[in-house]
Amino acid sequence: MNRQRNRGRVVLAIIAAVCAVAAVPGQTHAADGPAAYAFDPSAVTVQGAETNADAEELKAGAVYRSSIEQGQKLYYRLELDDTAGAYVSAVAVPKAGARVAYGDGITVSIRDLDDTRCGSGDAAFESAEFPRPIAAYAYRTVEKDSTTCAASGTYNVLIERKSKETSSSEAWELELRHETEPALRDAGSLPTEAPEDWPSASPVPPVGKQKRTGGSGYYDATGLESGEWVDSIAPGQTRFYRVPVDWGQQIFASAALSNSSASTEFLGNALALALDNPARGHVDDATLSYSGAPGSVALDPLPPVAYENRHGAGAAVNAMRFAGWYYLSVSLAPEVAEHYGDDPIGLTLRVKVVNDPEPSPYQGDTGIFGVTDQDRDMARSGRSAPEAAESRTMKLVAVAGIGAGSALVLGLGAWTLLARRRAAPVAGSPGADGRPPLGGPPQAR
Repeated sequence: MNRQRNRGRVVLAIIAAVCAVAAVPGQTHAADGPAAYAFDPSAVTVQGAETNADAEELKAGAVYRSSIEQGQKLYYRLELDDTAGAYVSAVAVPKAGARVAYGDGITVSIRDLDDTRCGSGDAAFESAEFPRPIAAYAYRTVEKDSTTCAASGTYNVLIERKSKETSSSEAWELELRHETEPALRDAGSLPTEAPEDWPSASPVPPVGKQKRTGGSGYYDATGLESGEWVDSIAPGQTRFYRVPVDWGQQIFASAALSNSSASTEFLGNALALALDNPARGHVDDATLSYSGAPGSVALDPLPPVAYENRHGAGAAVNAMRFAGWYYLSVSLAPEVAEHYGDDPIGLTLRVKVVNDPEPSPYQGDTGIFGVTDQDRDMARSGRSAPEAAESRTMKLVAVAGIGAGSALVLGLGAWTLLARRRAAPVAGSPGADGRPPLGGPPQAR
């Protein structure tokens, strides 16, 4: 009897496991699009220090959340070796409804302990003077025959916020990342000069519009490949997308707003289009004015992705230095609501990636600085990173469910067979009704 009870408990446990597997929740975009910036949920909260002696470390491959006040200068710490390039990015996120002015922004720099600047980058609100997420990065790369910032040890990251007196004084939230560049296969064979010219004629993307809803941050940016993608965007909103661009490939992108019959009010720089590289370094941007009529804006033609682009003098060329996911963001000014209402306006993105992929200059695992077949599949299907992770999880869940279901069927079968065997009378003994069993000897009268 005890063995029967134990078998019963095993079967019930299997049933509970299958039910638990089926109840795993998923993550999806809201039907009308996300409203606020989506921070990476794995981000660790870190406090910036006003003195470098108190700075907390940013570890490679990790994501952090922090904040910075108006006019503040904050330090964070890095521990670097003497070979790998290090990249630290900061996404600054003003609060909804905040006031920003031309020139407001952040500067990110990496410095050694003698305060020598190894590299710096900035992001600012320029002609499009409305609050939205902006990103900048700084890097320390070890150059051949150079001793500047080449030693291993402790380095400082300094993030500075600049804001006009007329701007809102509330703190800006920060999303910070520290990434390490992979080792090169053969550094001596790589070109040391950036290209001076490249194809500038924007190719026509594949015909046929398709619907894709943008994400609300780098974390949940929606995958895109070459094509014409239809979405909508509300005043004050920023949509995020990502496109895999491999070595030797060139990306072209434009954004278009549809017409509105609500008004004909002219709004300068109402829409901002931006492109950032895999390390969240700013590449290029463009703005579009709006007066209720259809209009579009395109990024400047950019060079194909190449390692030697880092030797270019221009920031846009310099930022096209590695393969991976390139991020497109589109922001619509809150002021649009005053004249055109709060309803979303039609948005069309045209993306074209040209050229066949070339071999990577890196050896081993390239991390975020490369494009895989899985990345291309994600772009083709329009999945974001969390959706892809959810898909992988559900595949494991399905396998586990099938296994648990098979175990359940086998367990129930074994349990039923055992119960029948225990209930069956022993040959030659009377049955439950006192009669002899079939095939047994007759009982003496």
